Amino acid sequence: MPKILIADALDPYGLDLLAKAGAEIRIVGSEERGRLLELIADVDALVVRSATKVTAELLRAGKQLKVVGRAGVGVDNVDVPAATELGILVVNAPTANLTSATEHSLALLLALARQIPAADASMKRGEWDRKTFLGVELEGKTLGVVGFGRIGQRVAERAKAFGMEILASDPFLDAGVARRLGVELVSMDELISRADALTLHTPLTAETKNVISRERIFAMKPGALLVNCARGGLIDEDALLEALNAGRIGGAAFDVYVEEPPKDRRLAEHPRVVATPHIGAQTREAQERISEETAHMLLAALGGEMPAAAVNLPFRPTGARGEPYLKLGERLGRLASLLLGGAPQRLDVELWNLEEALRHPLAIAVLKGVLAPALGDGVNYVNAERLAESRGVEVVRTTRTAPADDPHRVSVRLSGGGKSVEVDGALFGDGEARVVRFGGYRLEFRPEGKLLVLENRDVPGVVGKLGTLLGAAGVNIADIHLSRRDGGEALAVLRLDQAVEPATFEQLAAQPEVLRAKYVDLEAR
Repeated sequence: MPKILIADALDPYGLDLLAKAGAEIRIVGSEERGRLLELIADVDALVVRSATKVTAELLRAGKQLKVVGRAGVGVDNVDVPAATELGILVVNAPTANLTSATEHSLALLLALARQIPAADASMKRGEWDRKTFLGVELEGKTLGVVGFGRIGQRVAERAKAFGMEILASDPFLDAGVARRLGVELVSMDELISRADALTLHTPLTAETKNVISRERIFAMKPGALLVNCARGGLIDEDALLEALNAGRIGGAAFDVYVEEPPKDRRLAEHPRVVATPHIGAQTREAQERISEETAHMLLAALGGEMPAAAVNLPFRPTGARGEPYLKLGERLGRLASLLLGGAPQRLDVELWNLEEALRHPLAIAVLKGVLAPALGDGVNYVNAERLAESRGVEVVRTTRTAPADDPHRVSVRLSGGGKSVEVDGALFGDGEARVVRFGGYRLEFRPEGKLLVLENRDVPGVVGKLGTLLGAAGVNIADIHLSRRDGGEALAVLRLDQAVEPATFEQLAAQPEVLRAKYVDLEAR
């Protein structure tokens, strides 16, 4: 009989499901929260919401811990890498609050457009002030949806019922899919300049942090409305406060914040802001679904099945042997995605001399790496194929046989927007992942860290010039890998100790010998 520790409040529906399955349930009372390290020692599963921080220390204290259930979508409060290292599965409830989050986004937009909170407060003060609360209609306006996944698509569908035109910006949404959904797919900057209202539905990653930057805030249409029910950190809050004070935009509505609860109350208390305390999932229906979904995931994991909502590695295809190949696949996919720099439309994965048990998991690992720069923790080994399908990414897996002396190789070709990236990788020694072919060049390097990739004319002095420019910018070269091919072209892949600032990169790319240049940071999240 499994023992399950419930550290945060969970709807009774899920608790009943666990009890009926024969689980021994221990609910942590408020007076016991300081004893979590002690209470977790002999349990098989831990259930948390957002209040409990599941640190590496807490995970290590769970000597029998097999699974952590996050009753909700985000896993920001769970040390997922530490859980994976300890062999602890992390599951969440990714679909339970879709309707609630969607409806709350529309509720905030309507409240903002019609100044409902301020008008209500005025009435409660005994006033009757009709002239002050002049609102705007949504019909005929343009709604810009940043991040067109499951929630973004639902918001767009409902906004159409109000007569709104929909623009979408999502680096992983194919234009054909957008057309089928009846929305116009545009660049982020075009969306910013055209939208009368803007709603965010993207995860917080290294690429999306402050995606609504100062420049973009001040490029918004005068009087535009901004809604964020996704994640704190997507908006430059200082710049937004400045724009609100200047009357540059019509208003903003927030359910999420960089710091929760926010210590800096200037935005929450601003007269042009509608603020709620992260209640997007706080409906009776969502809480019941979250509880139910979490319970099902826990029971599946504890029963040895593969939960549909596993956040970290949900299977080990051939035990320890399979793990290095999965890591290789993710690295190659991530590298190809960052180098492509746009929405992928097709992923070809060729598997050379690899045994049957590794093929499907390895192809999924590559796909997970491809999607991760845009989707962050929202993509895992279980949902990667479904997410790719929803974004119109075609995935083709091919098995190849090469001479016996050829390594077990993974070939990745990622294409989209008229561009393509080709990269091959293999394992060496004790499982070290290396790139072995790159865009037609033969060379070896480790797909990790900060990489500067330069294709140049094969003439003397290029490497020295690059080193001089990087040195002047305070950037140290950790290692360098060179290759050339017929036709007078060469390739240099430099691993760097420091990040390359945009001005330095532009200077490098502008050198007459440089044909193409790209800088990627494979460790950025």
